[in-house]
Amino acid sequence: MKIIDVHTHIFPEKIAAKATGHISEFYDTPICYNADVQTLLQRMDANGITGSIVFSAATTVEQVTHINDFLHRTVTENNQKLLGFFTLHPHMKETALADEFQRAVSMGFKGIKLHPDFQKFAIDDPAAFPIYELAQQNGVPILFHTGDNRFAYSNPHRLAQIMQLFPHLTVIGAHFGGWSEWDEAVEVLAKTENLFFDTSSTRAFIPIETIRKSVHAFGADRLLFGTDFPMWDAEDELPFIDRLGLHESEKEKVLCANACNLLGIEL
Repeated sequence: MKIIDVHTHIFPEKIAAKATGHISEFYDTPICYNADVQTLLQRMDANGITGSIVFSAATTVEQVTHINDFLHRTVTENNQKLLGFFTLHPHMKETALADEFQRAVSMGFKGIKLHPDFQKFAIDDPAAFPIYELAQQNGVPILFHTGDNRFAYSNPHRLAQIMQLFPHLTVIGAHFGGWSEWDEAVEVLAKTENLFFDTSSTRAFIPIETIRKSVHAFGADRLLFGTDFPMWDAEDELPFIDRLGLHESEKEKVLCANACNLLGIEL
């Protein structure tokens, strides 16, 4: 069975160790692997992952073009294995934002990754609306980090408001729609159209019965497999998918078919 991992983070080799350390500190969670592309490729091969979506969030406006250039080079050099989501920042000037959006789309990126908690903006902050408008108009999906009960940036109810304001925007809500806020995610996001959910960074935090409630509420047609590399590895995340109680046809959708259909991927 072909497998697509829709949620992986990579950094240039010279800063990968430092960046990985920052992620570990932010979530107070040990990380076993370095977030460089060679390690990702090795782990993909070891676990039979066919392709991965790679990204990195710009925490400042000045980082945006540099990160997108790095991601484009990396994806181009590994185009049999990797696809990219580009980064933007809500504090960019509108003209620069539009120019970078079009540049990134022309380079073949498949979507946008935004991490409100790292980038320090609320999902429903009007400053981010120009990004959503561009994405909606051009049919470009956005993958949001969603949920963190320590902060107020990416709570599921904020995403629900955006989905109402931008009804034709396609969104992937990471971590079953709300890391550490899974009950709220089911309550406010389950009936939302154009909204998909990835499976990353959930297995280690809540009982499997609670996760199965999310699976039932969202449906297999809207779930996408993700590891959140380097936080977690497919060696542990793939057996987790086996425990969700899915039929084989549903599991195939989660592991590959849904991502292929959503992103226009041919394997």
